[in-house]
Amino acid sequence: QVQLVESGGGLVQAGGSLRLSCAASGGTFGRTFNNYHMGWFRQAPGKEREFVAVISRNGGSTSYATSVNGRFTISRDNAENTVYLQMNILRPEDTAVYYCAASGLLLLSADPRSYTYWGQGPQVTVSS
Repeated sequence: QVQLVESGGGLVQAGGSLRLSCAASGGTFGRTFNNYHMGWFRQAPGKEREFVAVISRNGGSTSYATSVNGRFTISRDNAENTVYLQMNILRPEDTAVYYCAASGLLLLSADPRSYTYWGQGPQVTVSS
């Protein structure tokens, strides 16, 4: 059974930092983690789920939403089957539930419909 288990959410003051982790396991997915592009999405109350960042299978390519570019960094460790999201200079508008997701498609995508597996979503709250 495929699992994406996230950790690292919490409460932080504006201007602070948090690091989210997402560990993949289960079935063939756990053995073929490097066959998947990995993305981070977020969803604030009353809003649609939105793209945050994506990283390619080998970690060589990344893409970010304009709202987080320059503040967030996505990375991955294929030996550990883990993807990370380092979030710096956090703002109250970054408050949301954050989800990691895996896509087996050829191209990097910001569309959540491209992603097959999803984590459970830790809460990130940024106070002003």
